[in-house]
Amino acid sequence: MTEAAAPRSAAGSAVWADALLASFAQAGYQRSEPTILQPAEPFLDLSGEDIRKSLYLTTDLSGEELCLRPDLTIPVARDYLASTRAGQPAGFSYLGPVFRYRSGQASEFLQAGIESFGRQDRAAADAEMLALALEATAAFGVRDVEIRTGDVALFNALLDALNLYPVWRRRLVKDFNRKVSLTDDIEQLTLKTAPGRNEYEGVLAALAGSDRKAALAFVTDLMSIAGTTNVGGRTTAEIADRFLEQSTLKGGALPREAIATIKRFLAIAGDPDDAVAQLRALAADAKLNLAAAIDQLESRIGFMAARGIDIRKTRFSTAFGRGLDYYTGFEFELHHRGNGAEPLVAGGRYDGLMTQLGSAEPIPAVGFSVWVEAMTRHGQATSFGAAQ
Repeated sequence: MTEAAAPRSAAGSAVWADALLASFAQAGYQRSEPTILQPAEPFLDLSGEDIRKSLYLTTDLSGEELCLRPDLTIPVARDYLASTRAGQPAGFSYLGPVFRYRSGQASEFLQAGIESFGRQDRAAADAEMLALALEATAAFGVRDVEIRTGDVALFNALLDALNLYPVWRRRLVKDFNRKVSLTDDIEQLTLKTAPGRNEYEGVLAALAGSDRKAALAFVTDLMSIAGTTNVGGRTTAEIADRFLEQSTLKGGALPREAIATIKRFLAIAGDPDDAVAQLRALAADAKLNLAAAIDQLESRIGFMAARGIDIRKTRFSTAFGRGLDYYTGFEFELHHRGNGAEPLVAGGRYDGLMTQLGSAEPIPAVGFSVWVEAMTRHGQATSFGAAQ
């Protein structure tokens, strides 16, 4: 069987498969069929921890580490960057198997979706993704859908405006992306500042005031002298980040005003229009310049309404994150109402991914994935054709 035929075979004779792809094509998204075997490095470096832990890895004769693709966003992006259309606006759709270890569930399962590259009208493109995702749920016969949205760009803008130490900023962004309780970690950051000594006191003193690049170079030299490239499974970069974090924490706690502002920010949730008002009030009270990020959110809400999305039925939360490290802005999940853990569709904006994958210039990117298993479980797949 050819690889191009594999997704159709995996989809079997289900009527919805061709209808779904046809609907994506009608919306202007060309079919993409990336190879199943992919370089492992992008997934290890750029994906969320849940994906990294579930990879199926192998090594070829040249020593390159490969994996069965755990999702299709990175493979579609890599193919786009290798094409003659790289840097130009282009949209792609896909339907095919992905591979992840999932305790108690099949490790091979179908994923469909859309990726949009190169569009400069970010707010409109974000709204289009959400509208197309909602059309897919309706077409599958899923009637009672809960819309959850967030925007990591707002959180990043807040941390930039607060002018935190870079190590604190990285730690808080990492927690946000990995759905760790930020409030709990903020408390830890205030507690881990008591004086004390440990066996790495000299290293911490040497790193005082360093930036990440200098810390990485210093730790790389130390590990080279020791003749090792990792300790306890941690890479050089992870060890450098940990030392830099400890060095910074010894210098003092997060400012209490910053803690209060972050907590107030993370408590904003509910109606998107109300959230905009609360964010503008917070920025004014704390004298922070968050205007550009808030304006982008407000513009997106307007385009969502223009697409026919009922804003009153959309939930926005400043603390909402999808657990993937490469997201840079708008994020969303569609759930069958009452099902908290399992999304039907999930996606968002990942403008930084293209340069991380080797693009010389930044390229805007946004997309979503359809979780076919969940869709067919909660809807009626046979209704897809009738819904078009």
